[in-house]
Amino acid sequence: MFKTKKELVFVILAGIFITNAVVAELIGGKLIQIGPFVMSIGILPWPIVFLTTDLINEYFGEKGVKKLSFITAALIIYAFILLFMAIIIPAAKGISPVNDDQFQAVFGQSMWIIVGSIIAFMISQLIDVWVFWFFKNRTGNKKIWLRTTGSTVISQLFDSFIVLGIAFWLPGKIDFDTFISSATVGYIFKLSLAIILTPLIYLGHHLIKKYLENDTH
Repeated sequence: MFKTKKELVFVILAGIFITNAVVAELIGGKLIQIGPFVMSIGILPWPIVFLTTDLINEYFGEKGVKKLSFITAALIIYAFILLFMAIIIPAAKGISPVNDDQFQAVFGQSMWIIVGSIIAFMISQLIDVWVFWFFKNRTGNKKIWLRTTGSTVISQLFDSFIVLGIAFWLPGKIDFDTFISSATVGYIFKLSLAIILTPLIYLGHHLIKKYLENDTH
């Protein structure tokens, strides 16, 4: 099935990317509080999405990330369709260990959250790709940290505010002050993790480069 090592690397990175993106969307409806600040638990898997996005950018280019982003968006929609079907099909009374109310409480995310998540995901991914290649075209193979961190700094600024704005502020679930503080805290958290994970970008880059050295296809 895999004729080259590069194809295998892409499948592995794509699998990690899609899994973390879908999980982030599924758990995003839960808000957590850190001190006086509130943010979505869905931010936890995103640093891994950043990491795989940058590695895919490096080895498979702008088209590779864009295609994978559109595929992932479609899979997120598919996942929500399945969840919607699972919600409307009633549980077996007295038999199912999870009743309809419990299932609805966990997976019954509103349409606003679904719409906000998908819009934020696509906009942030397209911005990430553009910024990444803006820096790479000017620095070549040097300064990996600049294009990886720089793309995250800008793309996640849009993502953090778009998803909370559409999913929670516009429907009136949170007030404007909470929206601003939550989006800001979420942005700072994701940005901090992206910076902390920068060494992993270099490690991943080194391991993939070494693995592909003898790939003659």
